[in-house]
Amino acid sequence: MNRPYTARDHLPGELYRADQVRELDRLATEQENISGFELMSRAGEAAFACLLERWPDEQQICVFAGPGNNGGDAWVLAALACYHGMDVCFYTLGDLQQQSDSAQQARTMALDAGVQPQVFSGELDYEGRVIVDGLLGTGLNAEVRGDYAQAIAAINQHWADVLALDLPSGLNADTGRIMGNAVEASLTVTFIGMKRGMLTAAGPDVCGAIAFASLAVDPLLYRQLPADAERISWDRLDRLGQRLPARLGNAHKGEFGHVLVIGGDQGMGGAAAMASEAAVRCGAGLVSCATRTEHVAPLLMRRPEVMVRAVESGLELQPLLSRAAVLAVGPGLGQSSWSELLLQQVLGDERPLLLDADALNILASPGWRCDFSGRDAVLTPHPGEAARLLGCSIAEVQADRFAAARKLAQEYQAVVVLKGQGSLIAAPDGRLALCTDGNPGMSSGGMGDVLSGVIAALLAQGMTPWAAARYGVCLHSAAADMVAARYGQRGLLASDLMMMLRELIN
Repeated sequence: MNRPYTARDHLPGELYRADQVRELDRLATEQENISGFELMSRAGEAAFACLLERWPDEQQICVFAGPGNNGGDAWVLAALACYHGMDVCFYTLGDLQQQSDSAQQARTMALDAGVQPQVFSGELDYEGRVIVDGLLGTGLNAEVRGDYAQAIAAINQHWADVLALDLPSGLNADTGRIMGNAVEASLTVTFIGMKRGMLTAAGPDVCGAIAFASLAVDPLLYRQLPADAERISWDRLDRLGQRLPARLGNAHKGEFGHVLVIGGDQGMGGAAAMASEAAVRCGAGLVSCATRTEHVAPLLMRRPEVMVRAVESGLELQPLLSRAAVLAVGPGLGQSSWSELLLQQVLGDERPLLLDADALNILASPGWRCDFSGRDAVLTPHPGEAARLLGCSIAEVQADRFAAARKLAQEYQAVVVLKGQGSLIAAPDGRLALCTDGNPGMSSGGMGDVLSGVIAALLAQGMTPWAAARYGVCLHSAAADMVAARYGQRGLLASDLMMMLRELIN
């Protein structure tokens, strides 16, 4: 089997907020006696090395620099390019009188090297193939306007590839939100600490490939400042041994749990079928499905290993609940009176459970809200469901996915998977992980139903909600990556993942 290794798997596992990276910068200068200009020089050198590796034959570059330390990195890179014999077109924005001492040293270095800066006036006069973005750094907290917005638009409209320093200008380092307009980079070289916003929401769309440079900061220094979140992937968890253990030879099905999938209202039987099959493929010892009468025969024909029962009332569900170890509720559940009767029985039970789709929409309704303190529970909302659970808009959720995921986990006292690009897993105690596996081909019906079955199967086999959600999200996303790598992203079906899930979990 080819290991699912993505373009993000070389990156560190620790993710930081912008203020934390600035604190790491301060600690490095104070405790290691590294001057600000020395760190800036290292950043410029690291970025220039990446430029030479990515574009080895390029003989001219265009550099944009703002007045901050991000611009200082750009001045250093421009000086190195001049030393290297390249032609450098250099545009400045902002008040250079406001530069820090380090940035002023970098500008002097560049001027001495022969860089001839010009103030950007709205026209990008450059015929080369590489532009370097050093306009705005991690301190951006307002919409990009004026000359900066004009410069970003000019960069994006040009045919050249773009190398962004630290992060693309216009991207919020903490949230992954585009602040009005953002540079669309081909490669981003980020320094000292991975900024969490680069890996979720719109971050991956504008960062392009990502290279990380620690700038030779002492690894011991990072222990003084715990990361805000953890980057995870199938490859990373596999290397850390955070997966299911090998089975003993005398094992039997009763040792691997009994998953009960509850869902499949009229017209939505496929959702329950896919969740059930995913649970079987991911190793649950037994899988049952409680669904509408009309879905029993088709589901049995599709997957005879699943024990399918017609359930038309809450009372009919009770005997099935008593035999299950884990409940997966929501795939195709709908929001009818039938749906509410079944969910009412589930919420009155004490077994570990996973809630998805319409189970979450009902939970968000007046009179249904509850928390799951004292019970193992995983909630797997997409941004729309998350917004309903929090009583806010989808835009507010997407504006700060980290805050939304943590708030959901704390309010509902459950592990929460906030799905989307850079899916987030949050625990009630504040722990948060970000999955860098996955691809746009997963934007198709049924993917969430498969994820529900995957996580439920892991819960049934003894994983904690936190471990099952982390591993389940990565397993599900890596399977989609493997299938997409073989056949392409467009047309990727949720059911295409089944055999790859089985391969990866083994």
